[in-house]
Amino acid sequence: MSSIAPTQPNPITHRLRVIWYILRTCISERLMYRADFALGTLFRFLPIVTTLFLWGAIFAVGTDHEETDIAGYSYRQMISYYLLAMLARAFSSMPGLASGIARQVRDGSIKKFLTQPIDMLSYLFWHRIAHKVVYYAVAAGPFALVFWLLRNYLPSWPGWTIFGAFLASLIMAFLIGFLIESLLGLISFWFLEVSSLLFIYMMFNYFLSGHMIPLDFLPPQILNVVQFFPFQYLAYVPPAIFLGKYTQPELIQLLLVEFAWIVALFVANRIAFKYGVRRYSAFGG
Repeated sequence: MSSIAPTQPNPITHRLRVIWYILRTCISERLMYRADFALGTLFRFLPIVTTLFLWGAIFAVGTDHEETDIAGYSYRQMISYYLLAMLARAFSSMPGLASGIARQVRDGSIKKFLTQPIDMLSYLFWHRIAHKVVYYAVAAGPFALVFWLLRNYLPSWPGWTIFGAFLASLIMAFLIGFLIESLLGLISFWFLEVSSLLFIYMMFNYFLSGHMIPLDFLPPQILNVVQFFPFQYLAYVPPAIFLGKYTQPELIQLLLVEFAWIVALFVANRIAFKYGVRRYSAFGG
């Protein structure tokens, strides 16, 4: 009687099942504290009011809103930029990612990724996807309400080409934000305490990403230096694309450079994880 060898699971199917399990588990974790998560999400929209009043006061100095132009931005364009930058930040911000990696390295809980057949960076990526899914589900209503109330300030439809480039920049902003934060967290393999480094990063990120002000406001000497770093893709580039700040050749080149940054940061993450694990000494439980 011939024996039938057990069939091996399809690697692609197996990987998809693992990804689905991670997503389902992480979404369940987020929904466990859904009231707190929803309240925190809603409160993030409160600074919108103060920011609108601030820019209104700036543009109203000495003249009418509609006549003032600052660094190529009218008051209407400035409000549009801020709303679109806020949307970009919703994609690129990764609260707690780097500090979470550093904490796991410090207390030894990272050992679970070294002893089980689960890639840590892949797990953290899909965990962050789950976080964003829940965040967008909660924030979709407030975002829609804010954009509807301020619809008169938004630019006209830019066309499908610009809109497609805008969506691509949002997706790549998410990837760059994740890869930068995870790389900062992996530095904890060499320096257990990275809180000071994270504070410096957040300070530079807030200013050089275009979250605080459009990068067009910076002096040319500083702007030329900032363009060599990936910060601009986190908040400035998506709204600048939507507002038509780039010509078509500039837009193509911009997206290609952004994609190159993703590849470079991905490779840097893999190298940092590989050599970090080699020198890792487990502490804690």
